[in-house]
Amino acid sequence: MKRAPRPRSLDVLAVAAHPDDVELTCGGTLIQCVRRGYRVGILDLTRGEMGTRGDVTTRAREAAAAARVLGVRHRENLGLPDARLEVNEDAKLAVAERLRALRPRVLILPYWEGRHPDHTNASRLGYEAAYLAGLKKLDLPGDPHRPFKILYSTMFDQARPIRPTFVVDITQEYARRVRAIACYRSQFRGPRLQRGIHIPLTGLEERMAVLCGYYGRLIGVRYGEPFATREVMQVDDILRLAVRSV
Repeated sequence: MKRAPRPRSLDVLAVAAHPDDVELTCGGTLIQCVRRGYRVGILDLTRGEMGTRGDVTTRAREAAAAARVLGVRHRENLGLPDARLEVNEDAKLAVAERLRALRPRVLILPYWEGRHPDHTNASRLGYEAAYLAGLKKLDLPGDPHRPFKILYSTMFDQARPIRPTFVVDITQEYARRVRAIACYRSQFRGPRLQRGIHIPLTGLEERMAVLCGYYGRLIGVRYGEPFATREVMQVDDILRLAVRSV
């Protein structure tokens, strides 16, 4: 597979199983990072070729259009098998190689549990690849590199409600987030049933507005995107903590 040109080291890299996953889970946060001048990239692991709607060519075109709306500096697709995404040595090394090339400081991954096996495996792949990418003696192109911080998006596709570690206020970015999601017309327009298969993405705009509104209310704003970390977060000044308690 021909690689996209390497950009400068990224501040933020979002890794997801399918084209459109990033827009649905952390698109507003990426837009906010771009607005603040950070270098942002996206690594889609599969082309979404097993999806009921659309095809590889259409989804690639939609992903490119969405990237322009988000304003990210870099987007590429690793071309791993959709609906058969596995945490194996070849896949981990492929992701680790891209982490060495892109050198993100912050890595955003799907939450480590979910209904869709590809999303769960994408999370594991990203984490394990981040560890491998830092091994000096590992036979991979590029210099060793590990992200400083790994964040997990908890927005969508979870088997049970998840209490986030923190929520990002995306009120200012919400309209642009909606525009980015709307680029995927092949996925989110059409009947709820297709050849007897239920398509849960129909009507997604309304559900995403409800979800973003819910997480926004948790921090006292209109719209928010939730994230989790495995490690404890540090607070330097308790008098600068946001969100009123009572």
